[in-house]
This record gives sequence, structure tokens and C-alpha cells, in this order.
Amino acid sequence: MTLSREVVVPGMQVEYVSFADLVRGLSDQDWDTPSRCQGWRVADVAAHVVGQLTDVVNFRLDDLGTPEVTERQVAERRGRTPSELADELDSSAKVASDLGASFDDTAWVGPVPGGGNGTLGFGLESLWFDTYLHGDDIRDALGLETPRGDGLTASLSHIAQVLTDQGWGPADLTFGDTGKFSVSGGGGRAVTGDPFAFVLASTGRGDPASFGLDETVNIYR
Repeated sequence: MTLSREVVVPGMQVEYVSFADLVRGLSDQDWDTPSRCQGWRVADVAAHVVGQLTDVVNFRLDDLGTPEVTERQVAERRGRTPSELADELDSSAKVASDLGASFDDTAWVGPVPGGGNGTLGFGLESLWFDTYLHGDDIRDALGLETPRGDGLTASLSHIAQVLTDQGWGPADLTFGDTGKFSVSGGGGRAVTGDPFAFVLASTGRGDPASFGLDETVNIYR
């Protein structure tokens, strides 16, 4: 179940500020550092996050998230500096904030504009998750620690919904302070442990065996 708009809209705003600050502070050496995203440098990870939000606020929603569109987002920004991408993100995030403030509860549970899958709320929560996760991709490449804040909770909420849509479970993701997220109605296996490690395991970045799970928990399988 998607988090409420009162949580997601301000949470996204905070996440984009954090991401822009991260990118703006990178050196040229940092920018060219390989990431764990196959074939991508830190610069490419940042370009995808920035390009994705710019596409969304300009309603370029066709095939969003596909490899072709993702590669286009990166290619369009190749050669730009960290400051240039951070500035673009700040600009697009301002538009996103204004749009988010205009949504009411009816719109939140309604369809994504342009006929995408899921509700508007799910779509915006997905953006928050993607930004948080790719922020960690950058920090991982540079040996930095990722904050375990509201972005972690949003990531667990998103992953639970995607796993439900994929028919995984039933299960309950129960990680203490982050709360419980039910998959496929819940009531099946109880998944406990380190919530951040679970996010990594369920996105192909960590070992699902540490939770007694197999590769089917990877939402990108």
C-alpha cells in the first residue's frame, strides 16, 4: 500500500534536496568513478535521476523506466558538470513541488497521467524510492554512508507493492522502526533483520540468502 500524500510529497522534496547537495559536492574524480550499476559512472547515475524528474514534470511519460528512455536521459546529459545537473534538479524539483501541492486525495488514488501503471501516489513514491536508491549507488561508489531516514521507509513501501504485483509472498516485512509492510496480503513468512540490507537484496544489490530468501525477491529479476 502506497504511503500517504502527506508523507510522500514532502519526503520527495527532502530527498531531491539531499540528492542535489550530494551531486553538487562531487569532484571531477568522483564524477568519473564507476558505480555498481553496470556500465555507469557516478555521472551517469546522477544523469538518470535528474533526467527522470525532468521528464516527469514535463509530462514526457511514454515508456518511462525502460532501458531506452533511461539511456536517453543519460546521453542527453553526458558531459555536463555536477553543478549543472544539480541546478537542473533544483529547477525540476521546484516544479514537482508545485504540482504535488495541487494533488488532492482523489487524484492520489487515481491513475498516473498518461496511462502509466498504478496510481499517481504509487508513481510518486516510485520516484522517491528511485532517488534514494540511486543516491546510495553514488555513495557506495565513493565510500560514503547513506542516511537511513524516511527514504528507507518509502523504499520498503515501494518494494512491498512491487513484490505484491509480481505475485511474491505472502509475507510481512517487519523491520522495527520502519513499521510493517505486507506483501500479497501478508500473513506468510516474516522477513526481519536489517531493513537497508533488505532494500539492497531486493534490488539486486545484496544477498537475499542473508534473509533466507532466493533471487525471486529481486524486483528487477
